[in-house]
Amino acid sequence: MADAIGHRGPDDFGARADDRVGLAHVRLSVLDVAHGKQPMGNEDGTVQVVYNGEIHNYVALRHQLQASGHVFHTGSDTEVLVHAYEQWGEEMLGRLNGQFAFAIHDRRTASVFLARDRFGILPLYYAERAGDLYFASEVKALLASGEVERALDPCGLDEVFTFWAANPPRTPFRGIRALEPGCWARWRDGRLELHRYYAFDFPSAAVEPKEAIATLDELMRSSVDLRLQAEVPVGAYLSGGLDSSVVCALAARSSPHQLRTFSVTFEDPRFDESPFQQAVAGAIGSRHAVSRITQGDIARVFPDVVRHAETPFLRTAPAPLYLLSQLAREHGVKVVLTGEGSDEVFLGYDLFKETMVRLFCLRQPGSAWRPRLFDRLYAELAPHGRTGDFWHRFFLNCGTTDDPLFSHLPRFRATAQIKRFYTEEFRAGLGGFDALAELRGRLPEGFMRWSPLGRAAYLEMTTLLAPYLLSTQGDRMAMAHGVEARVPYLDHRLFEFAAALPARSKLRGLQEKEILRRWATQVLPPAIARRPKLPYRAPDVPAFFGARPPEYVAALLEPGSLRRTGIFNPTAVAALVRRCRAGLATRVWESQALVGILSTELWHRALLDSSAAASSPGTRRMRGVMSEAAPVPV
Repeated sequence: MADAIGHRGPDDFGARADDRVGLAHVRLSVLDVAHGKQPMGNEDGTVQVVYNGEIHNYVALRHQLQASGHVFHTGSDTEVLVHAYEQWGEEMLGRLNGQFAFAIHDRRTASVFLARDRFGILPLYYAERAGDLYFASEVKALLASGEVERALDPCGLDEVFTFWAANPPRTPFRGIRALEPGCWARWRDGRLELHRYYAFDFPSAAVEPKEAIATLDELMRSSVDLRLQAEVPVGAYLSGGLDSSVVCALAARSSPHQLRTFSVTFEDPRFDESPFQQAVAGAIGSRHAVSRITQGDIARVFPDVVRHAETPFLRTAPAPLYLLSQLAREHGVKVVLTGEGSDEVFLGYDLFKETMVRLFCLRQPGSAWRPRLFDRLYAELAPHGRTGDFWHRFFLNCGTTDDPLFSHLPRFRATAQIKRFYTEEFRAGLGGFDALAELRGRLPEGFMRWSPLGRAAYLEMTTLLAPYLLSTQGDRMAMAHGVEARVPYLDHRLFEFAAALPARSKLRGLQEKEILRRWATQVLPPAIARRPKLPYRAPDVPAFFGARPPEYVAALLEPGSLRRTGIFNPTAVAALVRRCRAGLATRVWESQALVGILSTELWHRALLDSSAAASSPGTRRMRGVMSEAAPVPV
């Protein structure tokens, strides 16, 4: 199991086992490199932990625990978890500021305690079989146990084709669950009990506090500083946009080393932001490295990207981030700061503006000019005739304002276009499953008391940020090369501050992240602080149908191959492929369908086919190490 996720921790390996519980760990050495080996226990060995992540406030917690009489033998944040559990039990979680997934074997209570951070920055999966519990940072490790079946969950896959990712705790694998963000679990006597310790809230004050800018300044600087703690150099991803530029500027000021920044650029000028990246790197004085990505590069790494993601997906965007983490690792950097989370915390996405424009238009359904605001919001679509009646049909006829999913229904409807490619047999196997109805039924109590933007932010954070942006596109692409990504915007203190601000402090008219931009002029040149947001995109259809398409594309999309998998209708797919080859598949839903179908076929072969276990890369990498590490009683 450890070998299957050796890429996450290429620096060390450790294992402990008794007659009932076994723990294994692969380590990425960042803090106390010499002494932080795991599993790590207390003095008498009754508490043992395996842990993935960073506790950013571990120094302050260590002082508190020492004052209570705990003795430390290492300088690692891992040992803080051990003694924090001894001191506070489950209540320790509310004291942690960090990104984490960990398991603690408590021999005193004959139990295993699992926990995951508030936002789901790091993954934790589990499966129960005949009174036994299997858990790991990735599904590959569960499958490698030989005790967890390789099987598709049709409902999990249908959620991917609704929300862009399966909605935790569901996954696309039957019987394998994801521990939800902000939750903990305890396994004892063959039973697993689940509990939530953190819940999002969006109270939204009426008036912005006078000290708001000063508070934001303090929180941003503190959050970045905490995430620079390491015994190895910490770098940063630089997209050239506001969010990553702010993080890089703050990190450059506080880092003990000249900051290393990393960017991807594209040969296609529609996706390229290199001038902005170079401008920021020059302004903050970082040592900048670039990975210039071609469409051929995306197609080349795509099978590996899918295998690491462990899920189908609808855009090629994870592939450049896979190559970006490879670049960082090649330059000797294994910890990076990113700008992820800012758009959710400070309402940066067009989806939030779209929600307010839709509400504005629906207050006067007969207005001829109000829908024209969509032309300003989506100006890039106007040349293709997406004006007037199109906006009315697509946005204004998509759900009623009293639907709790109102903000996201246009996206969910557009994403679900891929379902037209299902085979009748696969559709029947869903048994009438309705992903939207299930989501409505799982919304928290008091959801409808939040403002429309609060509701939209909650849905964005739970259906897209955690399971897709932080996982498929984030952790998996970074950890594929043994790189840890840290996210300052997802410090819970910063989120709670922003959630309590008036909506207009974050979204004023069609100006997103208004308070962040106001403050950013203190740390960035004004032109960068005011730069309009551009969405991160990468080539989709052209990556697979260029001058020399990779052989696997035709092989996976041919009718016989599709029939063997049994998910997509070969006739419908063939029609899509013809449009792709002719350069006619220019609509967003066609791009998503092509990438979704291709990634599903790759995913199925890499992780579900009976031959997947034998062909998994690197299955013998750790065997020599493991043969020398006999299980040690705890």
